[in-house]
Amino acid sequence: MVRRFVFSLAAAALGASSVAPAQVLPAAATDRAVTAVAQTMNEPLVTTPLSNDPLAPAVVSNSEEPAAPAVEQEEPIAISRGASLSETVAKLRRSDAGSRELECLAAGVYFESKSEPLAGQLAVGQVIANRAESRGRFPSSYCGVLTQRGQFSFVRGGRWPAVNKNSLQWKNAVAVARIVEADLHSSNVGKALFFHARRVSPGWRLTRVASVGNHVFYR
Repeated sequence: MVRRFVFSLAAAALGASSVAPAQVLPAAATDRAVTAVAQTMNEPLVTTPLSNDPLAPAVVSNSEEPAAPAVEQEEPIAISRGASLSETVAKLRRSDAGSRELECLAAGVYFESKSEPLAGQLAVGQVIANRAESRGRFPSSYCGVLTQRGQFSFVRGGRWPAVNKNSLQWKNAVAVARIVEADLHSSNVGKALFFHARRVSPGWRLTRVASVGNHVFYR
């Protein structure tokens, strides 16, 4: 709600140190007081009508209000039907994830699978998203999933190492995070919630879902 307040310009011209009771001045006296204030300040007088009514009062200011800065918005990106994963990643690459949540998802993709094929990176991102949607088994946000104690070895004290956000690998991770968030491409890991590198054998008693790149996925 926009609220307008009318102050006594005559009192301001006198420069009184205390607040005096408001006084109602005749119209002619008010105009003289307003003009005197503008001349004293040696600045142009600008009046702005409150409405289209010529008899409506005017708000007095010493300068025009600056225009509100334009809000820059990202140009919409057209993703064609049937586009390959690599084509979609190429269109969605950027250094800025756009939000803290997407940055967390991109960090998970980056640190766990930046050297993997894009399908492997998508699978890792899908696991993080599946955990966030698991309704109680894991935290309900990407950042919560990523920083949950004992889940991702690259996270220490709720933080992860610095990232060169101008690198192609980071931009690819951001693109994959955006693809997962918008569900632009499906991954063959389905509802998998866990994965490990091929080189280890943790002996999990879980249902194996798929093997993508250098990771094996389970639910």
